[in-house]
Amino acid sequence: MITDTEIKTRGLEILSQYLGNVEAERFIALIQREPFDYTQWRRQLDQDLSIRELSDRAMASRNLEQ
Repeated sequence: MITDTEIKTRGLEILSQYLGNVEAERFIALIQREPFDYTQWRRQLDQDLSIRELSDRAMASRNLEQ
């Protein structure tokens, strides 16, 4: 298990990689500014995707980790 600091560091690195530094900071500011239920947000994020699309995303994500 990794530490909380490592999680925060890796999370910021990933956000910066995909959004860029400025947009990653904006994302963090948005999350801190408003009440946020990650679980609910995550459920709604993929609700319009087919099972195939979800599977493709999961496989692509897994391939990135390797």
